[in-house]
Amino acid sequence: MSLYIGREASKLWKRIYAETTTEINLLAENWKYLLAGLIFQYIHGLAARGVHYIHRPGPTLQDVGYFLLPELGQDNAYISETVFSFIFLSFILWSFHPFIFKSKKIYTVLVWCRVLAFLVACQFLRIITFYSTQLPGPNYHCREGSKLATLPRPESVLEVLLINFPRGVIYGCGDLIFSSHMIFSLVFVRTYQKYGTHRFIKQCAWLIVVVQSLLIVASRKHYTVDVVVAWYTVNLVVFFIDHKLPEMPDRPGGLALLLPLSKDTRTKEEIHKLVNGNSGDPLAQRLRSPRSPVNGKILEDANSVHVDKMMNGV
Repeated sequence: MSLYIGREASKLWKRIYAETTTEINLLAENWKYLLAGLIFQYIHGLAARGVHYIHRPGPTLQDVGYFLLPELGQDNAYISETVFSFIFLSFILWSFHPFIFKSKKIYTVLVWCRVLAFLVACQFLRIITFYSTQLPGPNYHCREGSKLATLPRPESVLEVLLINFPRGVIYGCGDLIFSSHMIFSLVFVRTYQKYGTHRFIKQCAWLIVVVQSLLIVASRKHYTVDVVVAWYTVNLVVFFIDHKLPEMPDRPGGLALLLPLSKDTRTKEEIHKLVNGNSGDPLAQRLRSPRSPVNGKILEDANSVHVDKMMNGV
């Protein structure tokens, strides 16, 4: 029994090492885009912090969702955040599953390149909308009489740049249209819908997002319009980026693009080298395997026939 456990542990470490080597090579090509996406997350937080300075509390606006859904109250407002945290952490763990499990349908670096591209586009539109018109915040700490509803003028630039994380994010006001929680949730679920393997989990994920939409309104974190606008805006943005830009070449001549593609755009000579094992490309081993992922897709057993057709110009 101990020999079997030791053998399986050895295989696991070998798998982790091989996957880490591949991801490091991809990270070396795409780190600029990952860094840019992460920097924009800070810019988005800075913009949300800035709109809090100009927020003016007022009467809560008339909202259909508020009439239909009972108010959770301050004591139960954490339920919405708990569901969101579950979605967030579950997606992160799934995106790193190739390091542990044998199923390797995705590359972690390439998936996060796509996810950050979706997030940046949606958050850019969100910044424009909530700065265009400031609505009185419906959240409990944003209502009239609350000390957190308005922020005093900053005493220094550093006070603004620090954005008081995470308190400044949790107790922000004014950044309403459209919901940031829905941006992350919809982007994560759509990404798993495309690259995930379990149909049941996909169905559950969509159900959880619908439940979260209702909880956001019931906890009075957003108006119903914030959630509704997020549903069609995020889906349209993801559709555009995912289906229009992928026609661009993937990584020709070592040049990495922001969006990893679903199609293999290598030249015939590169394909010939990969098939015959003469390439130093770190992804060559995966391409030669009977079921190996290329940019989040799986090449089926008819791999060789597809390659032969490409090399013969068919």
